[in-house]
Amino acid sequence: MIDLTTQYLGLDLKNPLVASSSPLSKKVDTVKKMEDAGIAAVVMYSLFEEQITHESKALNHFLERGTNSFAEAVTYFPDLGHYNIGPEEYLELIQKIKKSVSIPIIGSLNGISSGGWIQYAQKIEQAGADALELNMYYIPTDSDLTGLEMENTYIDLVKDIKSALHIPLSVKLSPYFSALPNMAQQLVKSGASGLVMFNRFFQPDFDIETLDVLPSLQMSTSADLRLPLRWTALLYNRVKADLAITGGVHTVEDVVKSVMAGANVTMLASELLENGTRRITELNSQLLDWCNAHEYKSIKQMRGSMSQKNVTEPAAFERANYMKALTSFDNKLLI
Repeated sequence: MIDLTTQYLGLDLKNPLVASSSPLSKKVDTVKKMEDAGIAAVVMYSLFEEQITHESKALNHFLERGTNSFAEAVTYFPDLGHYNIGPEEYLELIQKIKKSVSIPIIGSLNGISSGGWIQYAQKIEQAGADALELNMYYIPTDSDLTGLEMENTYIDLVKDIKSALHIPLSVKLSPYFSALPNMAQQLVKSGASGLVMFNRFFQPDFDIETLDVLPSLQMSTSADLRLPLRWTALLYNRVKADLAITGGVHTVEDVVKSVMAGANVTMLASELLENGTRRITELNSQLLDWCNAHEYKSIKQMRGSMSQKNVTEPAAFERANYMKALTSFDNKLLI
């Protein structure tokens, strides 16, 4: 019998399919449907820092820094009183979901400064969350802010949050750090038990008729898997943390690639939003079929088999592969 079980953040999961942070976790009934369909765990949609501490000095420092010459920047934030639900309702929802399902529930906090996060991280734990995911989303627009200062902000935040928690902590990373392996290592040393690749920085679009800057949300595709796949394969067995891939997981092949790269779990959002919870059942069934056809007995056997440490050509993940990819087009040029 094929064993699809895996571990993530110290949690025993029945398979590597986890629902990533999305609107699907806003309703108890939807979470129950995902459990019935075979999801192994659910990450709650994010409680935003702005909802908790938008009047605190800690947050004001980051919101106002570098915006003096752009007076309209602060007004770009939505009316927080009408965004999703308030912090207390968020905690109540976690309690209701935990009473309704048996799968692990992972809380999610989105922001960058400590502020009221520590208090609400503790409240999320008290509400029954089995773990907490920090989704640190900050665009450093201040030209005086150095990369080292930004990295230290992340590291300090992880230390502050972890020191107040008893449940495991994961960090949803940005792919844009100049030395990602070192940053990953520092976050793990600061208390992160898991790393999630990657945070998607939603890019604004322009309306060239009204001259407005528009919020733009694009669903992921399997093509988006390549970036987290590469870095997961590079980090596997190099940092003492569980690894998760999110963004680009749509097919059973995406799941297999992610696990082979070294991921403990694969996280789905766009695929479920577009095609419904039935995809969870389909993917689990297809994963069993794939393992059977390729003679894999377990997820443990598969995990990390295509990581940089285990492939026959480790340079394929580095600069050599870049040059090889470019030269492959030499005979395809149209003259």
